[in-house]
Amino acid sequence: MTSASSHPSTVPAAHRQAKYQVRFDWAAAGAAAVATDADIVVWVDALTDEPVEAAAAQIPGAGAVVAAGLTDAPAVARWILDEQVRLGRRAMVALIAAGGTTAEGGTRFAVEDLLAAGAVVDALASVGIDYSSPEAAAACAAFTGLRGAVAHLLTASVSGQERIASGADAAELAGSGRLGTASEVRVLRAA
Repeated sequence: MTSASSHPSTVPAAHRQAKYQVRFDWAAAGAAAVATDADIVVWVDALTDEPVEAAAAQIPGAGAVVAAGLTDAPAVARWILDEQVRLGRRAMVALIAAGGTTAEGGTRFAVEDLLAAGAVVDALASVGIDYSSPEAAAACAAFTGLRGAVAHLLTASVSGQERIASGADAAELAGSGRLGTASEVRVLRAA
């Protein structure tokens, strides 16, 4: 997951977003930057087709890893608050958007993961965890500004269109954008 160029010890200090309680970045390189010292890592993949457990196994650091999308963002925020209470101190939270894959195999910006990360940041703020990096705040602003269109955006996005072209049902896909409809938190790695 971490290449020589993205090994935690070679990540520039500013990229680590270390002074913020809630951080946000993308894919493997982002995880190497912001997750190494996090108490909780949230792997954000709104339209996952792949087992997220494989991604969690490669997240750096020793913190807990949970999966999140749009449907479970409020539940994930409550779980993080409970974990912070258990720790007895401010929990450092790193959100990692999975992103899509380019034709060349690189990471592609995926709007659905940006919106889902923003939904988690917004839900965290609603429970009082709101010292967010500018990157996390921007994801939150994208979500709150587009909250009413999230389900449509999932089906209209590049990832959504790829899935529909491969035979996915658009209505089922839109269901992945129904905020707060899941109460179970998928813990991928305990702290």
